[in-house]
Amino acid sequence: MKRIAMLSLFTLLFVAAGTGFAADRYGSAGCGLGSMLLGDQSGFMQVFAATTNGTFGNQTFGITSGTSNCGKSVFASNERLNEFVKANLDNIARDVAVGHGESLETLSELLEISPDQRQAVHARLKANFTKIFPSEKVQMAEVIDNIIRVING
Repeated sequence: MKRIAMLSLFTLLFVAAGTGFAADRYGSAGCGLGSMLLGDQSGFMQVFAATTNGTFGNQTFGITSGTSNCGKSVFASNERLNEFVKANLDNIARDVAVGHGESLETLSELLEISPDQRQAVHARLKANFTKIFPSEKVQMAEVIDNIIRVING
């Protein structure tokens, strides 16, 4: 009897989600099927959302694929970006200083800057060299943060 009640509840929630019940945002349970069904409702509903995510195991898939109310994960590209900047910090500094170069092109690709915007972005990075590389001992993570700040600034 409990299974029938749970199945009925899930069916009702799936139908409601399909008719626009689900919010585009999610609460503390994170994205996944639970967020699609319950949105950002607070309290016990987030416990139910988290349980739904855990029961169906869809949250991780949603994060990596960009489905289930999750934005597509940039973890993989961030990992590649981190590795690239760590291995090429001196080359990136040189290329930013002059406003062009192979490592700056690769950095632009990893940051998903469209080819038609790269020249302007490279010029902005060059103009803000001292903000990106404030000292010789600057750390990789700080350089990435500074580059993103300059680009978005």
